[in-house]
Amino acid sequence: MTLDETLDISIQRLSYSTSSIGSVQKPSLFHGKLPNTARRQFILGLALLMVVVFLWTSSNFALFQEGYDKPFLVTYMNTSAFSLYLLLFFWRKKGLSAGSVGFNTESMFTILALNLIANYTPTQIPLSDNDSLPLTIQETAKLALLFCFIWFIANWTVNASLNYTSIASATILSSMSGFFTLGIGHIFLVEVLSLGKVAAVLMSFLGVMMVSISDSSSPGTQKPQPVIDGPPEHTLRPLLGDTLALLSAVFYAFYVILLKVRIRTESRIDMQLFFGFVGLFNILLCWPIGMVLHFTGVEHFELPTTAWVVMAILTNMLVTLSSDYIYVLAMLKTTPLVVTIGLSLTIPLAVIGDFFFGKSTNGQVLIGAALVLVSFIVVGIDNMYAVTGVNDEA
Repeated sequence: MTLDETLDISIQRLSYSTSSIGSVQKPSLFHGKLPNTARRQFILGLALLMVVVFLWTSSNFALFQEGYDKPFLVTYMNTSAFSLYLLLFFWRKKGLSAGSVGFNTESMFTILALNLIANYTPTQIPLSDNDSLPLTIQETAKLALLFCFIWFIANWTVNASLNYTSIASATILSSMSGFFTLGIGHIFLVEVLSLGKVAAVLMSFLGVMMVSISDSSSPGTQKPQPVIDGPPEHTLRPLLGDTLALLSAVFYAFYVILLKVRIRTESRIDMQLFFGFVGLFNILLCWPIGMVLHFTGVEHFELPTTAWVVMAILTNMLVTLSSDYIYVLAMLKTTPLVVTIGLSLTIPLAVIGDFFFGKSTNGQVLIGAALVLVSFIVVGIDNMYAVTGVNDEA
């Protein structure tokens, strides 16, 4: 795979993304907690976010290169893989060791991520008076049921949008999740508007747009447009594709805000139990959607026909299994806006890869990648002050 393709796939993965807290009166995620503790959790969240970025960038996403354009089936299988967390949860409850994970992957980041997941222990930061009690198993299941549908729609719509519109259009529109995250978060009093945050969102969006447009117009990077199943007159519908990408941005913002509002801090929930329920509900409740899509001709059910596609599907499931789990942990330790902007770091990371491998990159891509990087730094600093209360005496 060439480095041009690496950058192109990074843009695709950004559009598959697969990002509050406190109140207006006191915008702090860690009410009543020591500033040093809050800082450590915030920094750990940033580190986990970097793991996710590396996971997504290092994945080759061979599914899309092989032309296996089944957005519902891929999304359904990826989400179903979360049910494996129920096994890890019960093993941990029974005191059994789950330190050895029997998966094989070429990505060292995935190995590190799975080891982290297998040995997961919820943080034991004492809850303050402003926080509710830890969620019970029943409450966790109810939240997982709601999250399952919102998460599924956010991921399936952006995957499906690529069958109707260009990669550049889908990426640009789905990157508007930063605007929706900031806006919806402000409505629910989990994000405080500031000049720095607004500027960061605008810079990130502009950077993604510059890189996407440049990549789509560069010689040698054009790829055949995926074709949706069904009659020829339905194979290219840009308005529908753009609408699906925009819906993905909206639902993405809704689900990160939902989790932050309902969970607030990691100490309130067992993430393995939560994701295990998400996978179980997906298996039990989402398959009728696939039947509707099949009989209406939108997406015909078709099993993989080659061993390479099977391996690509399994790899994609493995990456999703680890990265999406760690991503939510990162969000709970930081803010929805931080992780939303942070996902765009897949673009400058791909540009850095180009540099180390001696691949030239045009100025527009470099400027766009720089804007993405600067936007992440700006929103990180802004949220560090708001979340950890560094202006207070430590």
